[in-house]
Amino acid sequence: MFTQQTSWQAITFSVLLCVSVATAAEDHGSAAEAKAMVQKTIAAMKKNGIENTITEINKRDGQYKEKDLYTVVYSITGQNLAHINPKMVGKDMMELTDVDGKHFIKERIELAKKSGNAWQDYKFLNPVSKQIEQKSMYIEKYENVIVGCGIYK
Repeated sequence: MFTQQTSWQAITFSVLLCVSVATAAEDHGSAAEAKAMVQKTIAAMKKNGIENTITEINKRDGQYKEKDLYTVVYSITGQNLAHINPKMVGKDMMELTDVDGKHFIKERIELAKKSGNAWQDYKFLNPVSKQIEQKSMYIEKYENVIVGCGIYK
């Protein structure tokens, strides 16, 4: 039989669970926010130049990072030019595969070259949960670079 204290504990736990789920959802960027981040980055490239914008992204000061969203930039040959993880910058990413063996960077570059913009699905290690999760990245080609921002699904 539940006592009044047990009932309050159950209610308190339920409220905390709801708050933590809502907070976690707020920490995840939406598809619309990812697309807006890419468009903001391209607008900055048009205004300030590609190299200057890449330099700003690589400062990692928050201007190109919001919630769990961050901007990435690749050359059309697959070299990573800007990333939240400084170890990724400068690396040739064309042969990188996800856990299913999908060459997701190569596919990303091909999609952007072909259609100018696209959404692409792949699997990626979530640095917060430390789990492989389904991710989708919005990409746009601008001049000789591919700009992207991904969301966890």
